Amino acid sequence: MPDYPLMERQFSEMLGLQRRPVAVAFRSTPPTGVAKFVGTEPSGCSFWRIAARGRTFYTVPSDHYNCPIGSYTHNIALPPERAPELDQTLSLMSTIGYIKMEEVPGIPRLAEPPGVVVYAPLGDAPVDPGVVLFAGRPGRVMLLQEAALRAGVPAQAPLLGRPTCMALPAALAYGLVASTGCIGNRVYTDVGEDELYVTVPGKDLPRIAEEAWTIAAANHTLSEYHRGRRQGLASD
Repeated sequence: MPDYPLMERQFSEMLGLQRRPVAVAFRSTPPTGVAKFVGTEPSGCSFWRIAARGRTFYTVPSDHYNCPIGSYTHNIALPPERAPELDQTLSLMSTIGYIKMEEVPGIPRLAEPPGVVVYAPLGDAPVDPGVVLFAGRPGRVMLLQEAALRAGVPAQAPLLGRPTCMALPAALAYGLVASTGCIGNRVYTDVGEDELYVTVPGKDLPRIAEEAWTIAAANHTLSEYHRGRRQGLASD
């Protein structure tokens, strides 16, 4: 496997991350030596918070049932007795003006239902991740997108919004994506109002890491260049 501990250290330093990037893998069976999640959480993105704080574990589909929207984006079918919860949640969101029902078919979903979902801090990833989640300040995590473009990694998808969890299947389908997040995600993960997400396909992370320091150095040089131009040319 790639040197994920080194990549986490490099990205954390370069991006000034306040929380650990989270590696997420969608698999048919649990990986050897990884503990199953025990307990309940109100949303699929709650597992991001737990992993960012240092835990490595896997979930099974039933661990996601409390979040009808997250189950939908993860292509996890709710059991018959809970299936109405998706329509109820969507109806609430539509009634209060949060979404329009015609938007729902366009929400990205995983192509296949996962048997298990593995979560870990990037540096502790027990298997190659399908996607890696970064949360940080826009002026820093923009370097990820610029490094992706330099590395030839697709990064053309539009800025995503709600639900935040659709960023995972979107990254698998389209390449690097940025997401403004949603209010539910911010409540469940403690991500601040001054942070946004960048989600990177795991297979592309090493290429992005190779270009990241070049982009960071270029941004530093351009910062000095633009400051000088502002000082010399601005009349206000």
